[in-house]
Amino acid sequence: MMIDDALTTTRSVRKRLDLTRPVPLDLVKECLEIALQAPTGGNAQGWHWIVVTDPALRRAIGEHYARSWNRYYASGTSAASRFADDPVRASVQSRVSDSAAYLGEHMGDVPVLVLGCIATPGGLPEGNQAGLWGSLLPAAWSYMLAARARGLGTAWTTLHLAYEREVAELLGIPDNVRQGVLLPTAYYTGDTFRPAPRQPLDEVLHLDRW
Repeated sequence: MMIDDALTTTRSVRKRLDLTRPVPLDLVKECLEIALQAPTGGNAQGWHWIVVTDPALRRAIGEHYARSWNRYYASGTSAASRFADDPVRASVQSRVSDSAAYLGEHMGDVPVLVLGCIATPGGLPEGNQAGLWGSLLPAAWSYMLAARARGLGTAWTTLHLAYEREVAELLGIPDNVRQGVLLPTAYYTGDTFRPAPRQPLDEVLHLDRW
């Protein structure tokens, strides 16, 4: 796959994750090997990756995720509530919300769950934390790109972090390691991925000053 194709057609896959087809662990490891080439602050490489395939553990994580999704949706701040005054964007947001609800119901059924974590030996830093999370999240995106190139679908999710402590206890994650992202991973159905509609660059581009 050409790099521009991968970058512009890697979508968050939710409804089209194949929940019945096993994913070889070696394939997940290939994607993680690529993820480890991402940049980190000071070349610290403080990331850790937890790959969850055990059905009982996946189900337990899925229950936490579903609980968090239900609270998020009930709050009225989910994707469906945004851009109500723009019929085109509102339609897109409705589809996003619908697929997110599906994933909320089925997270525990996804064959592989990958949690990207980062070591925090001194605890979370005060103030701006861009340096910390910037040393994990690019690698998580690289994982998603590598998965896309291998016929796997993923979705960028963080709602489980409302129950980060409970998930940490479930998986034995030490106190000095924090979770940053949960990436459900499965083969996807269909092959019609294409670039998503986005705001025109001129609306968000600032040259020299705001």
